[in-house]
Amino acid sequence: MLVTQDKIGKYQELLRRLDQARAQTDKLFDLVRPDSLYDRPIPERHRIVFYIGHLEAFDWNLLRPVASSMPPFDAELDRLFAFGIDPVDGGLPSDQPSDWPALEQVRRYGARIRESLHRSLDRPESVSDTLLNTAIEHRLMHAETLAYMLHQLPLEKKIRQPQAFTERGQPRPETIEIPDGCVTLGLSRHDQQFGWDNEYEAHPVSVPRFAMDRYKVTNGQYLEFVRAGGYQDRSLWTAADWEWKTAHDISHPGFWNPIGDGWHLKTMFEEIPLPLSWPVYVSHAEAAAYARWAGKRLPTEAEWQRAAYGSRSGAERAFPWGEQMPGAEHGYFDHERWDPAPVDAFPSGRSAFGLDGLLANGWEWTSSPFEPFPGFRAFPFYEGYSANFFDGKHYVMKGGSPRTDRSMLRRSFRNWFQPHYPYVYAGFRCASGSK
Repeated sequence: MLVTQDKIGKYQELLRRLDQARAQTDKLFDLVRPDSLYDRPIPERHRIVFYIGHLEAFDWNLLRPVASSMPPFDAELDRLFAFGIDPVDGGLPSDQPSDWPALEQVRRYGARIRESLHRSLDRPESVSDTLLNTAIEHRLMHAETLAYMLHQLPLEKKIRQPQAFTERGQPRPETIEIPDGCVTLGLSRHDQQFGWDNEYEAHPVSVPRFAMDRYKVTNGQYLEFVRAGGYQDRSLWTAADWEWKTAHDISHPGFWNPIGDGWHLKTMFEEIPLPLSWPVYVSHAEAAAYARWAGKRLPTEAEWQRAAYGSRSGAERAFPWGEQMPGAEHGYFDHERWDPAPVDAFPSGRSAFGLDGLLANGWEWTSSPFEPFPGFRAFPFYEGYSANFFDGKHYVMKGGSPRTDRSMLRRSFRNWFQPHYPYVYAGFRCASGSK
């Protein structure tokens, strides 16, 4: 097999990105005080120690069969740490810290995997670009998952990092009319870039005229909803959402904390007075209730795509602001910040239709259930990645957060969560008019 210099260069770049992704997740685990690594910050998710093993086991189980003839050296841990889908079906997990291996054993297991893969991945023909991209983006997705998990860990259990906050007056809410047009959802299989199975196949969708908020809904706007009794008005919630809200005694966003006669926001390392100009982070259920209260609705995936990447000429952009690759002037992303900025902080990221903050600074909920595109084919090496969630119980999110890697700011990327999951860095903006 002839290996060109171009192939060698691309392969070495992928190995470099894999090393960077490992460094990113290593830094996250280092934020946790050693005596708290067996904690479970979110009831629905695994204990932190699981992810120390899972990230390495995933790479090993994915890459070893094609990159090395080496047999497994600890098949029991390979199985234990294989699946990162958290055990929520049938109730919350009930395992105890003592059910997990000692931290030293888990770390030795991970170190041995990295050493073995380093030797096995020494040639460009060792493994396909698709598999390496899968390993890289899987780890980077977990880097964001781990960030919002650690956000829920009590402050005294984390090693505090310095951070600065930006706050200012709220911008005046605006609604922007988006003319009818056609959008392209998904990624073409002919494109020379990586995409997950749910991103294929590219297809056009006609979008009737509609209107959408210029900015994400702010904490200040959402505070009006809370003060108006939105959490007590059953007419604003679906039956399932009301049942969830009532069962969990939810009366305000999970990132908020009432202190005295005011509200504070739980940032990663401290509590601060509620920044009214920041985007509110809420579950899909809460976002939909607010939209009804405001006399609006959540946008569909196609509407969000049209507002973010479309233009009056009909041309579609690679990013809301144009073809330029994402930079610091476009928003908070790429693990550079722990918390968001005011919703109008990045005018350079504005779309052709004049909407601000569509990428980074917080994912945005849509009203579209997570479903396969026409022509969907599951990855044979990761069959359950998307298909396990085509159940009508998950909703598409678009955009990105301060902890989203730049590689996943591509137009076709789709994120998804259940409507009653309040931990993710997700906000929303409202739409109105035709669906």
